[in-house]
Amino acid sequence: MRLRRIYYLLVKEFIQAVRDPRLRIFLFLPPIIQLMMYGYAINFDIMHIRTAVYDEARTSQTRALINRFASNPYFSLDYYLDRPGQVRDLLDQGKVTFVLHFAWDFAKKLKAGKPAAVQVIIDGTDSNAALIVGRYASTILNDYSVELLTQRLGRRGLPLSRGAPVVVEEQTWFNKNRISRVSFVPGVIAMVVMLVSIMLTTLSVVREKEIGTMEQLLVTPLRPLEFILGKTIPFVLISLGDVVLVSLLAIFWFGVPLRGSPPVLLLGTLLFLISTVGVGLFISTLCSTQQQAMMVSTFFFTPAILLSGLVFPIPNMPEAVQYITLINPLRYFIIVIQDVFLKGVGLAVLWPQLLAMALLGIALLALSVWRFRRRLG
Repeated sequence: MRLRRIYYLLVKEFIQAVRDPRLRIFLFLPPIIQLMMYGYAINFDIMHIRTAVYDEARTSQTRALINRFASNPYFSLDYYLDRPGQVRDLLDQGKVTFVLHFAWDFAKKLKAGKPAAVQVIIDGTDSNAALIVGRYASTILNDYSVELLTQRLGRRGLPLSRGAPVVVEEQTWFNKNRISRVSFVPGVIAMVVMLVSIMLTTLSVVREKEIGTMEQLLVTPLRPLEFILGKTIPFVLISLGDVVLVSLLAIFWFGVPLRGSPPVLLLGTLLFLISTVGVGLFISTLCSTQQQAMMVSTFFFTPAILLSGLVFPIPNMPEAVQYITLINPLRYFIIVIQDVFLKGVGLAVLWPQLLAMALLGIALLALSVWRFRRRLG
């Protein structure tokens, strides 16, 4: 392997990238747009839940509990109902997500010291949102229940501590305010970098086939490994620049803390990019046109996101699918980038993920070299 041949191929790739105005825009603008779009659009914090109240009791107790929901920023009391048929109508039309229903005997049961049920009706069309809404409502209702129990014990002269035998002292580490954007943006960075690196690498090689320069390269003294390195290194460097760009945007625009070591993040990114450009090169060996390359890249990209653990927890997936995720480089990089940003951990903790990405990268590059050798043969 001669470094001079690789050097000239690197220069060619950089000149081609700079001369093509469409490629220049694609290098840095899409990662910024995608991070901004995903950073704002993908938000698991549900606010201003459209709520309807059907209060048959109409007592001071129900009004006090309704006021707790009204003063909570997570709920927006938009409708006050006076007949049961309105509940179904509003839910069918999608005008409300949550309905709070008090039976006519709610206050009567409270005064008698009996359990008084509060019916909460949730639109379960979006199961994840329904779970979150139910958790919000349960928190408010449980707090109200504990206060009533404490008041009853106080009136009977019993120690107030008997009202709460177990006191929960809750702490949330790494994301104190539980802002979903803080935990999700690092994963978005990984997703954006993966898309850019695969697309750039795939289209670069396939473009050589379309314009006819691939045959010219094949008759040069370039060896398959030299060709792979010449095509890989430029886009690894460009993708590293994209990582720095979107990481700075995440830190200074979205307020995501970087608690870990930048060199560890850089190492993890480099190993991840070796895997992704390996995927891009392998896809390019299967395609003859840029349109085919785009379709195959999309076919790979969508499952890679769904099986990365970014959206759905991997332990919740079927066992067979969990084994499939082991060959997904995005799975490992999601852990690395989230842990470096939010937890501040280093190589002592992340070495299994780094090793997995290194092995996947070597395997994918070796597979690409083998495919090119078959073409040369």
